[in-house]
Amino acid sequence: MTSSTAKRCAACRGEVPPLDRGEATRLLLRLGHGWHLADGRRLERTYTFGDFREALMFVNRIGDAADARDHHPEILLAWGLVRIAIWTRAIDALTESDFALASDIEELFAELSRVAGVDNVVS
Repeated sequence: MTSSTAKRCAACRGEVPPLDRGEATRLLLRLGHGWHLADGRRLERTYTFGDFREALMFVNRIGDAADARDHHPEILLAWGLVRIAIWTRAIDALTESDFALASDIEELFAELSRVAGVDNVVS
């Protein structure tokens, strides 16, 4: 198996069943930090920043994390705002991979909040 094959997200190939509502809710409570379920099949969160540069820096870091997991969110970037939506498109529902990516994004946000010169991260 090549490294790119090993990296390929099993959920994204439709090989993983969707989470039921109870399990998604349990994982959401553990995730916290302003994430919510949209339509019971997507994770969503909005982050606000002091300017466009900080928001763009965050989006670029999310892109790197998403590529590493081979699991990619929907991202809206605007001045001082980043909105994330995560779901497994192959099954149009939530899987554990979605929550793992959301957790990675939370870690990136916490790290960015600590980076010198990024003082205006507000949400």
